[in-house]
Amino acid sequence: MTPGVKTIEVKLARAIPAPPAEVFDRWLDPACPGTPWSEAEKLILDPRVDGLFFFRSRKKAGEGKPHYGRFTVMDRPSKVQYTWMSPNTNGLEPVVTVTFQESGGDTLLTLRHGNLPDDEHGRTHQAGWEHFLGRLAAAFSAAS
Repeated sequence: MTPGVKTIEVKLARAIPAPPAEVFDRWLDPACPGTPWSEAEKLILDPRVDGLFFFRSRKKAGEGKPHYGRFTVMDRPSKVQYTWMSPNTNGLEPVVTVTFQESGGDTLLTLRHGNLPDDEHGRTHQAGWEHFLGRLAAAFSAAS
């Protein structure tokens, strides 16, 4: 956390109709719709502790935005955590934590994106994650 900079946290949850191990594995699969990697126009992904990722998001018009970070926790099938930097994080190093908890035959996926700047750029992450989690839930629902 940067002293004197006000930050926010985005927290979302979705029920996914599959067991936690399957949802965990698909979260790290760039071919799975609804993952942050699935809409990349360029991707480097090494999903292991201290592994790095880089992607440039696709944009309908103009240049995609670069995103990069480092995986810090990989606890299959319950948790993955990584840092997340982009032009919208204004030099901060936010952390994304995704947990996968069994819930009545489904998986409760909870995503927390903390240490985001409390400004217009930081708040755009709420809509971005809602988009991705909606697509992920729809992909699993269509497959079941």
